[in-house]
Amino acid sequence: MAGMGKRMRPHTLTVPKPLIPIAGKPIVQRLVEDIAKVCGDQVEEVAFIIGRFGDAVEKSLVKIAESVGAKGTIVYQDEPLGTAHAILCAQESLSGPVVVAFADTLFKADFTLDSSVPGTIWVQQVADPKPFGVVKLDAQGRITDFVEKPQTFVSDLAIIGIYYFQDGEYLRSELQYLLDNNIMDKGEYQLTNALENMKNKGTVFVPGRVTEWLDCGNKDATVFTNQRYLEYLKERGESLVAESAIITNSVLLEPVYIGENAVITDSVVGPHVSLGDHANVRDSRLSNSIVQQSASVLNAVITNSMIGNFASVTGTPDDLSLGDYNQLRV
Repeated sequence: MAGMGKRMRPHTLTVPKPLIPIAGKPIVQRLVEDIAKVCGDQVEEVAFIIGRFGDAVEKSLVKIAESVGAKGTIVYQDEPLGTAHAILCAQESLSGPVVVAFADTLFKADFTLDSSVPGTIWVQQVADPKPFGVVKLDAQGRITDFVEKPQTFVSDLAIIGIYYFQDGEYLRSELQYLLDNNIMDKGEYQLTNALENMKNKGTVFVPGRVTEWLDCGNKDATVFTNQRYLEYLKERGESLVAESAIITNSVLLEPVYIGENAVITDSVVGPHVSLGDHANVRDSRLSNSIVQQSASVLNAVITNSMIGNFASVTGTPDDLSLGDYNQLRV
């Protein structure tokens, strides 16, 4: 499920947040690939629940589904009526085993999904559970309760926004029940209400524990996620520098991602920098930043920053969040 992401503006004025790149690939593509690895089985279909973002965005999403060998389906949620309503917008895709994921989160996990259980909810242990929805477990490790933003301690296992359901039709019927009976929470139809009803009917949910949960909710969080994901890809031994990149009289401090036909001249890039295709960096020092496609950074010192597609920065040492096509000169 994907929204425009107001907390990520100006970067979401021209594209939805899930298409912002992390280490060279859109957030949602990283998420789809990682879920596919955890599931172990071939993904047959990826349904993207979105607003009306236009043909270019929709074609990009379909290509992401096809990259993992799946059919891509575009589904619209025209009214923001909550998570249960959003999922039900894709009711034609709710059959058989289903994974539901919110597209502004990434994760690192060492487990393989057990498809023999009725449901799995991805969680991570957190130091302060108050801002999150959490789950409580019984002695057998099964989920007994869902608690939203507990102000007194009940559990430190936070729900990260990824769920597995063995029976998609059953999920669909429970979501429809909420809408048919106008069961709302704070004016919206919530997935957690359907989960609670399913649990009360005897559905067994177990936790899928991830080792790291990476948020992409705002600029600083996204830059940090890019940093951690680059480290993760380096550990996996992935090649992160395109052969077509032109690097002249410059130093790369790993880990960095350098896209196709990027040009780096008389500069130091890294650590933790993602440089998009056709980006141009000259006489500059970049660290801990995301520079998107066809952007240019000239005679600048940049850190902890996001520079949008086709944007241009000249001569400013700063912490920046510069949207697509913008120019900044000092």
